[in-house]
Amino acid sequence: MTTDKITLLLIEDDHMIAEPLLFGLEGEGFRTLYASNGHEGLALIREEKPDLILLDVMLPGIDGFQLLRQIRRESVAPVIMVTARDQEMDRVMGLESGADDYIVKPFSFRELLARVRATLRRIQIERQNAAPQPKQIEIGPISLDVEAHLARRNGKPLDLTEKEFALLEALMTRAGSAVHRHQLLDLVWGEGWIGSPRTLDVHIRWLREKLEENPSKPKLILTVRGYGYRFASPDELAQTT
Repeated sequence: MTTDKITLLLIEDDHMIAEPLLFGLEGEGFRTLYASNGHEGLALIREEKPDLILLDVMLPGIDGFQLLRQIRRESVAPVIMVTARDQEMDRVMGLESGADDYIVKPFSFRELLARVRATLRRIQIERQNAAPQPKQIEIGPISLDVEAHLARRNGKPLDLTEKEFALLEALMTRAGSAVHRHQLLDLVWGEGWIGSPRTLDVHIRWLREKLEENPSKPKLILTVRGYGYRFASPDELAQTT
């Protein structure tokens, strides 16, 4: 996702469960909202438009399945069902009602965090793939012709491999925004790819050797420590020239 804080809404009536979850998610950099019942949850969804909803099934009054159906009439935000019910029919009902994932109590915070991040990455990729992509991109000395599969630096063609071109395209279409390592791996190597994450760093190094004037002091492909990479924005490059 972008570097802006992502808003998560937790709808959970058990404060003993909600409090440590909210504390942990805030510690991971998320903005969190909390509702203890469905009516409060719907009000927050309408007012705050959260990026992702964590929804307990066993809620007082309107239960999670009923609430989910109402949410789907008003919001496209991804929903992860959080519940103690481990019956297959419950999982099927949740997914068919519009849930994006289903996690059963008791669970570790690490597992929940992984599911949140995976769901956010998948939704973002789906939305980006559905949106029309620019056919030609030009930022600083680098130009990219997506249809012709051709990259140039100062008008001269660059000899890029298929993965290098895909990686450059993924970064340039999001210029100025940090792109998470996992998202780049999903975009370039596919969500089902199994291999060393260091592959990404190697391809970034190769790209820098072909794009940068001084690969050891890159100005185009920048490292975002602990997160991933980003391609410099046109404004940033204008200030360095």
